[in-house]
Amino acid sequence: MSNQFCFCTLAVGERYRNHARMMAQDIQQHIPATTLLILTDQPEFFQEFPHVLAFKHRLQSVKGYHDKRFVLEKALSLFESCMFLDSDVRILDGVIGQMNWCSGITARAGGSLQQHLAEMKNPQQIQVVEEIAQKLNINLQQVQWLHEFMFAMRRQSGVERKFFQLWQTISYLFELRGIYHGEGCAMGLAAAKVGMTIRFEREDKFPFFKDNIEQVRIKKQQSNLEDKKIYMDVHKNIEYPQRSIFRKLVEKLIKKIVFFYRLLRLRKFAKNDPDFARIFDITSPGLMHSPQKLVDAPAATDQIPQRHRDHGEIRV
Repeated sequence: MSNQFCFCTLAVGERYRNHARMMAQDIQQHIPATTLLILTDQPEFFQEFPHVLAFKHRLQSVKGYHDKRFVLEKALSLFESCMFLDSDVRILDGVIGQMNWCSGITARAGGSLQQHLAEMKNPQQIQVVEEIAQKLNINLQQVQWLHEFMFAMRRQSGVERKFFQLWQTISYLFELRGIYHGEGCAMGLAAAKVGMTIRFEREDKFPFFKDNIEQVRIKKQQSNLEDKKIYMDVHKNIEYPQRSIFRKLVEKLIKKIVFFYRLLRLRKFAKNDPDFARIFDITSPGLMHSPQKLVDAPAATDQIPQRHRDHGEIRV
């Protein structure tokens, strides 16, 4: 297989491993001889697929959103370019044209971060983004934002290393302020500061299924429910597996424990990041959450279902 390009994804937890397994089958069928790189908690789950490179990974961010950077970093250490896909994306047919990417990030959807903030309904996230832009001394009018469920990235003369490091530092402030998603905004801010190019390519390279996007397509009569029903059913079965009440209670308790553990660990990560205190003038990350906020915080999951994210408008 070529070392020029790979698909990549994050699959931590049973639900996401099952989604990624379907993706592996799709690539094997429609785009053979193309590698799928996966960071997962159980690499052996994918051992039957010769085109899959699975690496052991333990989630580092509170809810897993910002762990995309580890997937990209690993992929670009082995390949010249990669395309990140959310684990529940299905590839329906072969590639149209060539998978040739310019240096930096090429996104399917996104645009001006300032415009995205104007449409956002989360004032806390808006405040955090504006604070970070001020601390980094960057003009929000010059910052791009992207939908992060599908995008490509190519090495950019080493700039990607600075990009990943700053993205990590920015993610700590997001999470310490209770914003556990927002990686598309964090990526845009980091890219603007270090000079990472973000461009947009609106034409899809291959037909795909993504449940929330497909639902919008169906409402706009751009897609037929019957044609996609089999994919909808498979997705639903993975998202909502049959569980006993006892098992659901145990899993809920475990998720809460894991969530609080990751919050405590986050403070250590931020404290040990020399750039965090320097950029944000914060010397005590542990004081950023009040005890009441910690009590009221939502339960953690290995990863939050992609459809639950606040991505703003969805381009179909």
